[in-house]
Amino acid sequence: MHITGTPTTPVLLTLMLLGCGDSSAPVAHAAPPAPAAEVVPAAPKAPQVAPAVSTAGISAPARIVAVGDLHADLDNAVATLKLAGILDADNKWSGGNTVFVQTGDLTDRGPDSKELIDLMRRLIPEAEAAGGRVVSLLGNHETMNMLGDLRYVTDEDFAHFGGRAARKQAFALDGAYGAWLLQQNAVAKVNDTVFVHGGVHPRWATTGIDGTNDAVRSALQGGPPDVLGTDGPLWLRAYVQLPEADACGPLKEALTTMGATRMVVGHTTRRDGRIQTRCEGRLHVIDIGIADHYGGNLGAWELIDGDSRAIYPSGPVDLEDPPK
Repeated sequence: MHITGTPTTPVLLTLMLLGCGDSSAPVAHAAPPAPAAEVVPAAPKAPQVAPAVSTAGISAPARIVAVGDLHADLDNAVATLKLAGILDADNKWSGGNTVFVQTGDLTDRGPDSKELIDLMRRLIPEAEAAGGRVVSLLGNHETMNMLGDLRYVTDEDFAHFGGRAARKQAFALDGAYGAWLLQQNAVAKVNDTVFVHGGVHPRWATTGIDGTNDAVRSALQGGPPDVLGTDGPLWLRAYVQLPEADACGPLKEALTTMGATRMVVGHTTRRDGRIQTRCEGRLHVIDIGIADHYGGNLGAWELIDGDSRAIYPSGPVDLEDPPK
């Protein structure tokens, strides 16, 4: 895997990508042949989606909390958010003016993608009313579902939607869940920290956060697909998997371009259930396997006044931060 240079993985190569702990990726579908008629009907237009709210410069007055991949496990998600002080005993927002970021992969592997997305959608206005904010980012598994790749959807999850066909339609771009997901972003910057599912390659950093988010949204609607490749923000693993001698330079370049000091990512599961830091604290890896499918390891990431820590059931642990 290379991290420098121009990404070379359009949709055809995504068939060979590694998913979150698996070899999964969006499947490209050929367009159906035009009807054999003198006048070919116009192709249906892509659904009209309201412009997404920018996540390029969110200001957090005091506290930021982030949680990694939840993979359709509602019970463990709720337990984690209660552990982090985001939910109260009645599963209502209790984070005050906290900015809460979920770094994608709400779907697949578990039974509760419907209920988990419903929870996130409900918390957005609740947080806003309290002076806080919820930022629900896209992961590669959301986009797989939106593109019709349902290989990692469980039977229980299908049943919660009323069957396979009903669930597929719900996650289509004009479906009740797909249309909402299409309005969510892939990258967010809160104060001096960039949040993303996989990672922001230096090339995509040059397009800006809003530009990258627009590129992802366009690709999902049939636009240029390279942002959905292995070097795109939903699939990149190089910052986590390459030796630091190879990963840290490009990471620092991307952060400098975006005016940030650290990047918080999910996607690549830490099998020991602990948040990992790399590159002198410039990279924080927060997919710790919260869902039962990956071990049921509860934990959240927190930043207060520039100091980060992991929140575990056993108590908080200070994390390494970038040099001041």
